[in-house]
Amino acid sequence: MNVGLLYSRIRKDEKLLLSELRDRDHEVTKIDVRDQQFSLSDAPESFEDVDIVLDRCLATSRSLYATQFCEAYDVPVVNAPETAEICADKVKNSLALEQAGVPTPNTEVSFTKESAMQSIEKFGYPCVLKPVVGSWGRLMAKIDSRSAAEAVLEHKATLGHYEHKVFYVQEFVEKPGRDIRVLATDGEPVGAMVRSSDHWLTNAAQGAETEAFELDDEAKRLVEEASEAVGNGLLGVDLMEVGVDEEGEPTGYTVHEVNHTVEFKALADATDVDVAAEVVDWLETKAAEESETEVTA
Repeated sequence: MNVGLLYSRIRKDEKLLLSELRDRDHEVTKIDVRDQQFSLSDAPESFEDVDIVLDRCLATSRSLYATQFCEAYDVPVVNAPETAEICADKVKNSLALEQAGVPTPNTEVSFTKESAMQSIEKFGYPCVLKPVVGSWGRLMAKIDSRSAAEAVLEHKATLGHYEHKVFYVQEFVEKPGRDIRVLATDGEPVGAMVRSSDHWLTNAAQGAETEAFELDDEAKRLVEEASEAVGNGLLGVDLMEVGVDEEGEPTGYTVHEVNHTVEFKALADATDVDVAAEVVDWLETKAAEESETEVTA
């Protein structure tokens, strides 16, 4: 198998994948998207002879466009551009989950400061204001008062880019100081961890502590349904517990986000799962399916 690795920076995650692929004697074509020129008709030379492309672009814009070009060139790529487009935009993400019947936090989207303020007042304090595009918990705000809301809305309105003028307001979920990240391949959990912090943001990138988490049947079902809602692939599904019993066991979940080009180094460190091996197993299966499809066609 010849795997084309789309990247703009080789992080620990990519190093783990490269090591696993080479240990299995697979050929790897590293494709730095910063060096490519994508024609409307002909694929760059780097894409010749690859069996499947794995998108590991760090920048969302590069991921979205590069995967679209792969599809246009009839080069199999994971994740698919349709999945990337949904996961990269919190509005599309939330709509996909809601339409699939997956429990997700109550959210309203507005296009002016005035209408956004009405949503904030409706949810009450605290509530959360998020950018429609972004990761690692950046530019997210927990709104605790009307004066704070007015200040944040004014800042966003003057930032310039049109995305900041899309006000994504969400209820504040009283989670037990942690959330759950699940790495899944086509809806099948590879591993799960909890990310705990005294701060209301519990992203590993923000310094949250991590430890392995055992998924119950309800969580597994939601991971499968959330993955399917966005088109499946190699995904990070983020859940929050909406209640716990006297023994600290979850009594319910909500899915607040599904991520593409998901990082997994923290999960690999927190669990005894060989994440890179599981991902390469899945890649081998996907490449074999694509090969069978080409033969049948």
